[in-house]
Amino acid sequence: MEQKQLRHFAPVSGPSTREPATGKEGDFRVSLGFTPGWFHHRLGIDFSERWHRDPRYRYETMVGMKEHLHGLFPELENFQPQWNERGVETSCATLSGVYGACPISAVYGLPVQFQKAGWPGTREHYTKEQIRAWKPIVLWENAFVQELMEQMDIIEEEYGVIDGYLAYQGVLNNAFRLMGQEIFLELFEDPPFARFLFDHIYETMLGFIKLVQERQGKSGFSVKFLSVSNCVINMVSTDVYEEFLLPYDKKLAREFEVFGVHTCNWDITRHIDAFRQLEPLGYLDMGMMSDMEKVRQAFPHTRLAVLYHPNDIRDKPLGEVERDFEKICCQAAPVDLALVDIEKDTPDQRVREVVRLAQEVGRRWERGGRI
Repeated sequence: MEQKQLRHFAPVSGPSTREPATGKEGDFRVSLGFTPGWFHHRLGIDFSERWHRDPRYRYETMVGMKEHLHGLFPELENFQPQWNERGVETSCATLSGVYGACPISAVYGLPVQFQKAGWPGTREHYTKEQIRAWKPIVLWENAFVQELMEQMDIIEEEYGVIDGYLAYQGVLNNAFRLMGQEIFLELFEDPPFARFLFDHIYETMLGFIKLVQERQGKSGFSVKFLSVSNCVINMVSTDVYEEFLLPYDKKLAREFEVFGVHTCNWDITRHIDAFRQLEPLGYLDMGMMSDMEKVRQAFPHTRLAVLYHPNDIRDKPLGEVERDFEKICCQAAPVDLALVDIEKDTPDQRVREVVRLAQEVGRRWERGGRI
């Protein structure tokens, strides 16, 4: 039986996430995404609190953004219109991008800072003394959970299906948001406290994710996978990851039909053996400074993705970009090429040139199995 996979997904105006692979992906698939600032500059969209809390307003802006993208890049699958018989653009009635990377922080009551032209964030942290006093969170009594459930009720009533994927992050990412850099000191100075915090986050994450996915399923949008974001993994050693954090990733992996790991634009080579303990792994991404050939050999059945830096998309000579794409294709295919977080200072023509170059490299590879 073929292993189920996830693929890189760049929601319209949302931070990168993952979605189920269809099995029809090419060996070198382009996933293109832009920052909220790009849309704010182009279309004047305000990504402040209303965008994240008002699903009707969000839907209207999403339709405008997707139509704009489809006009610029009509060949890309993610920007194809998805109108149903009711006249609803189903992909725009979505949770993708909502609260950015802060949903779990919001469950814990941290104030979310909204921006007109950016993703939301948090600035405050909890102290060790505050965290020690935590009790289990009763999700149905949680103000943020209640507000999100109300949003989902509106989406179902107005549009029929609750599309999209919240960015739940991973245990370490959420611990970093909740406590700041002090969590890295506690790993050495007070390991029992660090485990208490990680335990609490794990239980809260699991309950919240199951709750949201169950509600989406009732509307007709089935979500049975999880991809964790371990963006700060390179701030700890492999030994620390295996001792403190891998156990939570293992437990989360057992709770879902498909499991993936996002690591940002890091060199993940040193974590290969640790990640192999999560097999079967449906998705794994990396920066291109990783030993991509070694990663592909270690994960022959995993959908890989390589994150290409937005500054390189904007500034590198096209000849160098082509050589980068050939290297990625030769060493990691089948692979997703993530061209994401593109800012307003990158010209449209430049983006088109990079996308077309990637598509040509992919066609050359698929014609001959080599570059």
